[in-house]
Amino acid sequence: MKALYLVEHGSADKAFSLRETTKPVPKAGEVLIEVEGFGLNFADIMARKGQYRDAPPPPCIIGYDVVGRVVRKGAGVKDFAEGERVTAMTRFGGYAQYVVTDARAVTRVQEQTDITEAAALTTQYCTAYYCAAEMVHLHEGDTVVIHSAAGGVGSALLQYALHKKCRVIATTGSDTKVAMLQAAGAEHVINTSKEDFDEALMRITKGEGADVIFDAVGANQMRQGFQCLAAGGRIVCYGAAALNDANNIFSQVISGLQFGIYHPAELMMNSKSMIGVNMLRIADKKPQILKRCLDNVVRLYHEGVFKPQRGRVFKADQIAQAHHLLETRQTTGKVVCVWS
Repeated sequence: MKALYLVEHGSADKAFSLRETTKPVPKAGEVLIEVEGFGLNFADIMARKGQYRDAPPPPCIIGYDVVGRVVRKGAGVKDFAEGERVTAMTRFGGYAQYVVTDARAVTRVQEQTDITEAAALTTQYCTAYYCAAEMVHLHEGDTVVIHSAAGGVGSALLQYALHKKCRVIATTGSDTKVAMLQAAGAEHVINTSKEDFDEALMRITKGEGADVIFDAVGANQMRQGFQCLAAGGRIVCYGAAALNDANNIFSQVISGLQFGIYHPAELMMNSKSMIGVNMLRIADKKPQILKRCLDNVVRLYHEGVFKPQRGRVFKADQIAQAHHLLETRQTTGKVVCVWS
């Protein structure tokens, strides 16, 4: 089979090599999937640049979600029939024509489901559901801030928050995405390229602050967000995109320090909470939670609550271009690379 190997850290133009490798064999509890297409995530960018601690060292195959067909099952797997079209989360290995993964990280999709929608349901929508439904129970009337709300996880969080009848304040750094977020239902949109987030948020909320903040950026933005939480407020951090913009060790250290230093007494006295989310760790240690999230995501998708925006499709040999557009935030919806 063919696979795209990450052979060196750095520029996408030089990072990947298309190679022949051995088709994997499913172990007990796993399925083998013939990959129709694999999704790109921001974690892929971090792994390519050597900034994702969990990624294996080069040469390796990265990739966290695929769409394809079950072609073989390991012992004990009863949920899928060979030939069924599925979408699945993978613990790396996704940039290949065949991949094995835990059967609990796999779910069926209909033949007519767009490949970018199907791919988005796994990593992006499962992350959003885990953040908003498992780690934070949103309530009607909550003031919810969603950073990078036009992105994959951000748009899923927006849809779920609106489903729960929350007051949504979205952020983006792009002029072109402001109108899109307003049309999607955000009550307010803060363009962070033109105004300070914390000042805008406190003005919008008349000094009350936010009940929940979902943050994929980190660094100074997370510190500002924590200061802007209302009593009982929670900030959920599921990414650190700011580290991607730090292009040397010194700027990385500065970015890391900008997260701030917190003491448990400060959280207790102000009745504020900080929640960190790493879905790879959940998949490793609590696969039953991943299965529960995936089942609920698919249910909400069929009920029309979750509506993934169709994204861009590239050929597998266009991996460098796909990475570049995702890294520079020139995409909306899920980015997928296909093998044919």
